[in-house]
Amino acid sequence: QVQLVESGGGLVQAGGSLRLSCAASGRTFGRYAMGWFRQAPGKEREFVAAMHWSGGTYSADSVKGRFTISGDSAKNTVYLQMNSLKPEDTAVYYCAASNLGGLLRAKCDYCGQGTQVTVSS
Repeated sequence: QVQLVESGGGLVQAGGSLRLSCAASGRTFGRYAMGWFRQAPGKEREFVAAMHWSGGTYSADSVKGRFTISGDSAKNTVYLQMNSLKPEDTAVYYCAASNLGGLLRAKCDYCGQGTQVTVSS
């Protein structure tokens, strides 16, 4: 069993930055790739970024150059640094653990409870 707890969401003006954190626990979480999804009201959940603990990161075209995923294995924590935020980035952001193929399709074996990010114009 893997538990994921997100934090760091909030309200920010367009052009601002936020850093989301995801604290992971459970004996086997290191076996999984980690990622972030988001879901805006009335829209389907979409892939944002993913990473392997051994290296390698992936991100959606819509956030390339603005969002960066990283992990600290010593703290069992995954981060999503979000810069140059836009109103269209407004969504609930979820931390996820799965195989990489699943994450790229916004599927997860384990998902956190989500944290709201609101970007005002």
